[in-house]
Amino acid sequence: MRHVPPSAPAACLVRVAILDDYFDTLHTLPCFARLAPFDVTIFDDHVQDVDRLAERLADVEVLVLIRERTRIEAALLERLPKLRLISQRSVYPHIDVAACTARGVIVSSNLHADTPSYAAAELTWALVMAAMRQLPQQMAALKRGDWQIGVGHTLRGKTLGIYGWGRIGRVVAGYGKAFGMEVLAWARPESIARARAEGWPVAPDKQTFFAACDVLSLHMRLVPATRGIVTADDLSRMKPSALLVNTSRAGLIAPGALVAALRVGRPGMAAVDVYDREPLIDAHDPLLALDNVVCTPHIGYVTRDEYELHFADIFDQIVAWAAGAPINVINPEALARQGQL
Repeated sequence: MRHVPPSAPAACLVRVAILDDYFDTLHTLPCFARLAPFDVTIFDDHVQDVDRLAERLADVEVLVLIRERTRIEAALLERLPKLRLISQRSVYPHIDVAACTARGVIVSSNLHADTPSYAAAELTWALVMAAMRQLPQQMAALKRGDWQIGVGHTLRGKTLGIYGWGRIGRVVAGYGKAFGMEVLAWARPESIARARAEGWPVAPDKQTFFAACDVLSLHMRLVPATRGIVTADDLSRMKPSALLVNTSRAGLIAPGALVAALRVGRPGMAAVDVYDREPLIDAHDPLLALDNVVCTPHIGYVTRDEYELHFADIFDQIVAWAAGAPINVINPEALARQGQL
């Protein structure tokens, strides 16, 4: 835990808590200076227990969340009578927005619809390269004293499938094209229309898409309509030499389907950065036990550059709220409710 008091006495002291800053990084960012007027406490561990969170946050008026690391639900909100603002960036399936509104807690979240996460796109491509050339396995073998344990795959001339045509998917498609791959898109109808309008090839149907791709990368938000959108039947259509990449959300794939598919060899490989339960600290998790999987611990957006963009927005939202003009409010009903409390 790190406590950063205000840089100067304030007429009205506002207490801010930041959760889940695993590497105690945020206070080193240039944008952190925007919180100078506030009394800030930063927690570098992960806690989900309601009793412990309620104790930590009892006097907090502003809560900063790092993506979806901590769930904020009604049982916790009921025990945080001083909380007035939750400031974060991106989507918010981990927040009970209705419960926040009922208690007059404003939720501000800039969805950054105009800018892709280049950090996430770059990690996606790093995973593609690492899996196709067996880099983690080759490195582990070399450290054991073994020399060359297998034969990898070249990307040029192969088919890259982008499932979900959004900001990050477009960037990854461009990387594939630069590597000489044939790009094939598939998505929900409105996204398919965008891909076609932009001149990208689109698969005739979902079945053909899964069967044709040598590398298939998922790029969708996890919403009720996309939960489990990749089924066991979809995976069974993939080539034994194919790679499935998921840097979006684990819930896009039906529960248990990916491990089962990898065990029977369709697809032959996977590279994942997201998991059904995070943080994943069980070294015996079935996915981690498979030799044909490359795993990273949800680090798609975890770069200093991305953090600066991300938290500049989050801290601006706090400054705006303190000035009486909240921005990026996703539950405007809470504005009136907060005025009554």
